[in-house]
Amino acid sequence: MSDEHPVLSICMTCRDGREAETGARGGSRLAAAIYAQISEQTATGVTLRGVKCMSQCKRPCIVSLCQVGKFTYVFGDLDPLEFAHPEALIELLGRYSKAPEGFLARMDRPELLRPNILGRFPPIRSASPLVSRLDPVAAE
Repeated sequence: MSDEHPVLSICMTCRDGREAETGARGGSRLAAAIYAQISEQTATGVTLRGVKCMSQCKRPCIVSLCQVGKFTYVFGDLDPLEFAHPEALIELLGRYSKAPEGFLARMDRPELLRPNILGRFPPIRSASPLVSRLDPVAAE
């Protein structure tokens, strides 16, 4: 895995309630849909990886986007049968790659993914004005 590219992690064990009819977990079907969309494009500059469980069982299907020195995002309630979700994730990747520290305000994210965000976490050494050090001495 390269530190220079974003990493899109997909929970492979998420269940979407269609396992009996499809014969596969929702997460693995979402991963296949994302992989198919990304492989159709020539050079996306992203690493895809499957994760056995991302502990968001109440909000399946789950993905996270991260890169060294950039914000990490977690999105849930993604539908493996919704063709627009993989497209929105590809659009997100492009915006994320260009953004300083990968920071994307709500309006900067694809509209389809805005209600699906479960978390946005700053990098350890963030220069973002959203992040401030909590100093116990200064707080007294």
